[in-house]
Amino acid sequence: MHGEFKVPGGKLVVVDFDEVDGRIAGFHLAGDFFLEPDEALPAIDAALNGLPIGSDAKAIASAVQAALPAGAVLLGFSPEGVATAVRRALQQATTWRDYSWRLLHPGPLPPRVHLALDQVLAEEVGEGRREPTLRIWEWEEPAVVIGSFQSVRNEVDLEQAAAHGFEVVRRISGGGAMLMDAGAIVTYSLYAPLDLVAGMSFAESYAYLDDWTVQALRSLGIDATYQPLNDISSPAGKIGGAAQKRLAGVNGHGGAVLHHVTMSYDMDGELMTRVLRIGREKISDKGIASAAKRVDPLRSQTGLSRAEIIDRMIETFRGLHGLTPDELSPAELERAERLVAEKFATDEWLYRVP
Repeated sequence: MHGEFKVPGGKLVVVDFDEVDGRIAGFHLAGDFFLEPDEALPAIDAALNGLPIGSDAKAIASAVQAALPAGAVLLGFSPEGVATAVRRALQQATTWRDYSWRLLHPGPLPPRVHLALDQVLAEEVGEGRREPTLRIWEWEEPAVVIGSFQSVRNEVDLEQAAAHGFEVVRRISGGGAMLMDAGAIVTYSLYAPLDLVAGMSFAESYAYLDDWTVQALRSLGIDATYQPLNDISSPAGKIGGAAQKRLAGVNGHGGAVLHHVTMSYDMDGELMTRVLRIGREKISDKGIASAAKRVDPLRSQTGLSRAEIIDRMIETFRGLHGLTPDELSPAELERAERLVAEKFATDEWLYRVP
């Protein structure tokens, strides 16, 4: 069995081993990481030999940690990274380059159509009718997008939203509310087979799927980092947040992961705090007094246009993983519009958590 895991912001961890009588055998760890002293490597190999194949990530990481000599130094990886590589090997995980990625970047669409497309395209990829896809969102209508499990009245001041022309919509993924003004955000969605994140926890998959974005922002001079659980940040403040939804496989296919990110390009902090009900509890662990100060837009950090930032992101993804331009099919768009009428435009969906 062979498994690989590129630690976000770190190094590549590679594991090879056999299964003998339900246990790990012939285990070998490799990679471009740094490890001192030298004897730590065979110690890790020996510690994992004999572990039950069904060991979870916590048990594997604990075995690695316990095997390390006193004063051992791990740079670019961790015991948890080794555990992830092992679990990916056991679950026959894939890598980015195993797929032929497609790029969708259509013109502006209504907010509800964007949300419906997330469901449609994730299902299409999960059922094998579409190649894994990166979609860049464009829209000209302001909206408040709330998470699948959020309460409308707790998150949004509906009077202020209406007064400022913000439509309130609910997405299928969890996470928090987002104020999405026309031309003021950068949003993208990834639709990938579940095999791409096999063996990863949700927390690990967030970092893994956002690593290319962090690299793109760093190439623009932003000291961007991933902040658990689902933020992309910099010393100047939060840049954006991610949300995720996993769809089970059907008809013999392995299912899909929908992963989308919204980053602030140009923000009106005062407007955000009027429309969104961002309470003290929400920012209590952030060390700041104002929600408006928590988000630092890309415009102020780069001086570039929104289009230039998106172009760099596409260029970075293409360089790392390959990317071919594509278009929405008439059937995909028709299905999304039908979902709007049946689901995303209904009060039953919007107020499913009042």
